Amino acid sequence: MAVRINLSRTESRLFCGSKWWGDPDMPKDMQYPMMKDETGEDYPLTFVCQVDCNDIAPFDPEGLLPHDGMLYFFAAVDEYLGFDSPVHNGAGRWEKKTVVVKYAKTINMETFESYIMVDEDDETLTSPALKMEFEHCDDSAGGLKLLGSPSGDDAKENMADFVNILQIEGGCGLLQDLAFPESGILNVMLKASDLGFRNWSRATGYLSLR
Repeated sequence: MAVRINLSRTESRLFCGSKWWGDPDMPKDMQYPMMKDETGEDYPLTFVCQVDCNDIAPFDPEGLLPHDGMLYFFAAVDEYLGFDSPVHNGAGRWEKKTVVVKYAKTINMETFESYIMVDEDDETLTSPALKMEFEHCDDSAGGLKLLGSPSGDDAKENMADFVNILQIEGGCGLLQDLAFPESGILNVMLKASDLGFRNWSRATGYLSLR
């Protein structure tokens, strides 16, 4: 059974809670993921969302995902948000390290810190946080979801031995500013064996076009 993600606006920063966009709340020793631009300089990935795994435990009876701690998702989606990006990822499997999943085994509001991106004028670079809530949905459901099968035919065919961890469908609901080409769908995926061993570093992205 897949887990649908429902988004809603909020005035809260949702510190240490499940949220889409905003700023990630991470342990002090967790590094924000970077990729290299064409000059070899570090360039930050876009923070997509963080999931308090306790929130999804009731909807994941098989325990495919952790039921404690925090899962973080980052991806090189700047260009699909209308910003300049040093890296272009089109249809198909994305380059290594342009999608990153991180995990903290426990959540501690006293030691976690928000990683806040600012510009030269100290203005925030991130979109306001959206509240995430969860419910059961069909494995084949479209939209935003955890687990289940990819909605894109290309991902189903070419990534058959992978498990969908997070599906991102742009241009819908509160994600109107996120537009993949040809109404594409991005799936963050792991091989079943890597998911079983919680080997998050092997996560990859696949963009299916329609």
